[in-house]
Amino acid sequence: MNAAKRREIFSRFRAANPHPTTELEYRTPFELLVAVVLSAQSTDKGVNLATRRLFPVANTPDAIHALGEAGLAAYIRTLGLYKSKARHLIATCRLLSERHGGEVPAERAALEALPGVGRKTANVILNTAFGQPTMAVDTHIFRVANRIGLAPGKTVLEVEKKLLKLVPEEFRVDAHHWLILHGRYVCQARKPKCGECIIADLCEYKDKTWPAPADGAKDKRRAGRAQTD
Repeated sequence: MNAAKRREIFSRFRAANPHPTTELEYRTPFELLVAVVLSAQSTDKGVNLATRRLFPVANTPDAIHALGEAGLAAYIRTLGLYKSKARHLIATCRLLSERHGGEVPAERAALEALPGVGRKTANVILNTAFGQPTMAVDTHIFRVANRIGLAPGKTVLEVEKKLLKLVPEEFRVDAHHWLILHGRYVCQARKPKCGECIIADLCEYKDKTWPAPADGAKDKRRAGRAQTD
């Protein structure tokens, strides 16, 4: 894919959604960190339901740490892997209090040193909480980047590095949000909604799925074939 296509893709995304953001509900960097850790193998909707119960009771490292693993698990048991998530978050809250004064650090190394925080989670925090131009490559972004020819790669890290290199600078802060939303709602895994896609003419996916023609269009085609027989 050439640079002109890439720029036009993100120009259209920006025109359609000038201020994209995560669908996770949060008010502080710490709430965002908790929500992102909880989102592993869980939907944003499910996480939001859990944090709506949790955050009014405990939304600081000290408050969640005071709940203990069992206490925290009671609020998040509707989520997959809730026991390990509770264990990681309690340990993370302790480290945030001991090493960072209860604040979420804005540095990758410090974030990735927290239990349950990997590169993707760190990228989400750095981007969404602190405005850094990182690319949190999840399954949606990995699929879209490869399918449309934007930044093909065999691994998540390869796609991340290509996106950081190829996405025009003016779009980098918001790019991962646009790509996630596009993959979640339009360029879906099983059957992409090419007929609803605002970048379908720029996309390099060879097996586009177009909506079936209306009955009237089918009748016209049949009539045309009959006249030529």
